[in-house]
Amino acid sequence: MPGTDTDTHPIPDPLPSDPGDGLRQSPQATLRGLLAVLALAPQPAQGPDVFVGQSQRQPWGRVFGGQVLAQSLVAAQHTVDDDRGVHSMHGYFLRAGDSNEPIGFQVERLRDGHSFSARQVTASQFGRPILSMIASFQTAASGLDHQMPMPDVPAPESLPTITERYADDHTAAAQYWTRQRPIDLRHVEQPIFVHSAPERARHQAVWMKAVGRLPDDPRLHTAVLAYASDYVLLEPVLRAHGRNWSDPDFKVASLDHAMWWHRPARTDEWLLYVHDSPSASGARGLGVGRIYTRDGVLAASVAQEGMFRVPAAAL
Repeated sequence: MPGTDTDTHPIPDPLPSDPGDGLRQSPQATLRGLLAVLALAPQPAQGPDVFVGQSQRQPWGRVFGGQVLAQSLVAAQHTVDDDRGVHSMHGYFLRAGDSNEPIGFQVERLRDGHSFSARQVTASQFGRPILSMIASFQTAASGLDHQMPMPDVPAPESLPTITERYADDHTAAAQYWTRQRPIDLRHVEQPIFVHSAPERARHQAVWMKAVGRLPDDPRLHTAVLAYASDYVLLEPVLRAHGRNWSDPDFKVASLDHAMWWHRPARTDEWLLYVHDSPSASGARGLGVGRIYTRDGVLAASVAQEGMFRVPAAAL
């Protein structure tokens, strides 16, 4: 989510009074916009494994990290046989991306084995990398099978949307966080976009799904899940210390992102995203998450480390 100028998805400081097109777009328009940026264009003149993509317009002019993660995965998918699905991805955010400029994606075919394929993707702008990612793909196979159970939480329909949460808050911060997104987020606990939670905790749960129906393409659903996984993952770090995303003296930046896909899931159906923070130290905090289908199937696991800088006087 938010960060500083070393990150691909920062929060503006100060918050803008005009949060941008997100407030004026319909949910369907934002979803069409997401699908459009995931439709990468091959660049055969530059090489067989080179692609270019556009960005969602952002109020701060910088690329959302989840977007470039998803696009990098799509670029890698274009170079792998259809019968090999992604099972893991490890990426590093290197620089902020400019949402007004195209992003180039260079894929390197590291290995194609009997059942696994590995790809390295470099996302670049202005001749410099903004994200480096390695993904591994596998042919479907059977074997040992177990999972951690899904926690018992309220149903998503019983929880308010972000817009409903802040319906009576007309501050610039509330407007910024309630702009329309292609993913519907329903926090089980009180969100910490504008105000800190009354209780400090190192965990939370959030229901999420795309705001409309998506095509029946498993590869697209894995890419959209990568996109959505970058939302709210670091929030347990903030919760543990009584912080919120709108704290003016607090600087947060995502440093890396790792994801493992365990079982199929549709991202246009409700998914429960459960988060914990096992550690924070050295101006860094770790968020880990598990993503479940509504019927309790563990679909994916995620981990992200972020930079958390607090002025010395505030410690």
